[in-house]
Amino acid sequence: MREGSAPNFCPPIEEGVTLEFVDENGDDAVLEFLGLVLHNDRRYGFFFPVSEDEPAGSSGEVVLLEVTELDDDGQPSAFELVEDEGVAAEVYADFRQATKDLYDFAD
Repeated sequence: MREGSAPNFCPPIEEGVTLEFVDENGDDAVLEFLGLVLHNDRRYGFFFPVSEDEPAGSSGEVVLLEVTELDDDGQPSAFELVEDEGVAAEVYADFRQATKDLYDFAD
């Protein structure tokens, strides 16, 4: 199991966990879960898009979703796209810091 280097980062229990989402247009998207970042009392999930043509991480794209609901066990059960660019930049900076030993980031 991978471990991040920051107390506000929660890595996935195991690598390769994917979740399927349906966007506002009704299109399916499969995303590999990279972990959660806690920022200003909110939870944000980071994901790599996955498809048959592009395995996780091959596009270099990272998707940031805010956790909007928790299930009875306190686990994320609903997510929403982060639209505030300022918040997204802050949370992404936290994610980069927490996972700097796990991923290579292009500047």
